[in-house]
Amino acid sequence: MKITKRHILFLAVVIMVSSFLATFELPYYIYKPGRADALDSMIEIEGSYESEGDMHLVTVSGGQATPIQYLWAKLLPHHDVIPLEHVRPEGMTEDEYMHAQLKMMESSQQSSVVVAYEAANANITIDYDGVFVVSVIEDMPAYKKLEVGDKIVKVDDINVNKAEDLTNYIEKKNVGDYIQLEIIREEDVLTKELPLESFSNQEDKIGIGAQLMTDRSVEVDPDVKFSSGDIGGPSAGLMFALKIYDQLTENDLTKGHQIAGTGELDYEGNVLRIGGIDKKVVAADREGCDIFFAPNENGAPQSNYDIAKEVAEEIDTSMEIVPVDTFAEALQYLQDLNENK
Repeated sequence: MKITKRHILFLAVVIMVSSFLATFELPYYIYKPGRADALDSMIEIEGSYESEGDMHLVTVSGGQATPIQYLWAKLLPHHDVIPLEHVRPEGMTEDEYMHAQLKMMESSQQSSVVVAYEAANANITIDYDGVFVVSVIEDMPAYKKLEVGDKIVKVDDINVNKAEDLTNYIEKKNVGDYIQLEIIREEDVLTKELPLESFSNQEDKIGIGAQLMTDRSVEVDPDVKFSSGDIGGPSAGLMFALKIYDQLTENDLTKGHQIAGTGELDYEGNVLRIGGIDKKVVAADREGCDIFFAPNENGAPQSNYDIAKEVAEEIDTSMEIVPVDTFAEALQYLQDLNENK
């Protein structure tokens, strides 16, 4: 067949259209089931005990949509298409967003270490040294006055050692009151005066519109090392803590089972709600997990546990969905678990 200019032009158009459909980024974000990775390769403790089964960190996969991905996501189950501004606040760059996600992962790892080492009666020392800004909300007082990475050390000349120090102080104030923050930005010490406002989605709550993370220095013996790569967010806390406890103690918590789950873990051992629970149940089932821990939220309607149960029934999995409100509840469940024959 003779190749004409028309053929070449048609081919060029096809290539350009295909490239556009595959690479052009739409103002939407897609969330879908991710992976259920065994934690053996992510957590290392010197002299740790081994287990027959595995603990699994479950993830949600996400990314900005291209036209082809957008269309597929609309057709496939457990794929959510969300406006980009609902995921990444306007004015926040992709690098800032990932920085915030990785900071939350660091905080999750630290809280899991504290909870697990204390539960296992292992050696641990904690020092507090201020609070970091993880993100700011547009059109709130902190916007354009505080930056991601700022370290807050004082409020109205009162030392701020933990995030709770600042939030508890603000709770005693009223809308329209001003607070003065002393912050460290890179190597500069700055003073910022900010008014307090109510949140648009929670009018009974006031603040400056900044997400905070406590700067803790935690020393443990034996030492623990994490290798979680570019996985971000706070939702692996519960599973990290269970894996660490399992490595620190002689009795095998897994008893040969494949155990997955999710839930943000605070420093008191409470298991908190997370996003994407439906996708995590699907990912854990695909990996062949036997047990899945889900935040129960003290029995609140449409809790993470409720949604996880609905999805488990929908996909007809034999995986046991277990509701938990605390690390202690998850630990007790595993201690009472029969061995997997």
